[in-house]
Amino acid sequence: MSGFGWAEFARDLPVALGAALGVMLVTFLIALRKGVHRIVDVAWGLGFAAVALVSYAMSTGDGDDGRRVLVTVLTVVWGLRLAVHIGRRGRGHGEDPRYEALLAKAPGNPALYALRTVYLLQGALVWLISLPVLTLWAVMAAPVFPELWAAVSSPDIDTFRFKADPANKGRIMDRGLWSWTRHPNYFGDFCVWWGLFLVVCTDPAVAAATLVSPLVMSFLLTRGSGKALLERHMAGRPGYAEYRARTSGFFPRPPRRS
Repeated sequence: MSGFGWAEFARDLPVALGAALGVMLVTFLIALRKGVHRIVDVAWGLGFAAVALVSYAMSTGDGDDGRRVLVTVLTVVWGLRLAVHIGRRGRGHGEDPRYEALLAKAPGNPALYALRTVYLLQGALVWLISLPVLTLWAVMAAPVFPELWAAVSSPDIDTFRFKADPANKGRIMDRGLWSWTRHPNYFGDFCVWWGLFLVVCTDPAVAAATLVSPLVMSFLLTRGSGKALLERHMAGRPGYAEYRARTSGFFPRPPRRS
């Protein structure tokens, strides 16, 4: 590929932003009706799927069709899996304590505060992280990382089976992938977004325009609302200190000996 179409890239940015914010605004209206803001976490994955589908439609007739389909399918499948997983996990529960604490200190109208600080912010992050997907029109069949297609092993099924067994109530999940990393789902998300970056990275200009996306996702997974937040929540659970001492915090490795 010779050169990077900055004009096309700039053209697609507002359309993708509109798709991400559209998903979040619809979710906001549903949340107001239900009186529960935790459903925004379900919309997080759906936002990425929406941006991928819009980007695929805008890139029709350009780029390499095989890679365009690959990136779109990977993103949509990842987004839908995440939405279903979070939806099932939160079914039957009330408001998320994070959003309760946030809205408790809201200045003025809590609903408008939630719209600004939760929904619009998450929509903007979806758009920013999706930058590699927005370059589908520029993705060419070049021999740059052709084998590095994003693959992720999801431990969701093992988790549901573990929780379904009454004997495991109150115990820490430390089986399968959970014995190699305390956060296999987050590590899987990390692999997906770095993998997508490598798939579309057929030109230095593409890399320069989209590198921020996997970097931001990596920060969110390790230092933001992912690993760090969950570990603070789990810190007081019986047996978690021992599990943390023997198990990697993020990148998988064999468990340490006691």
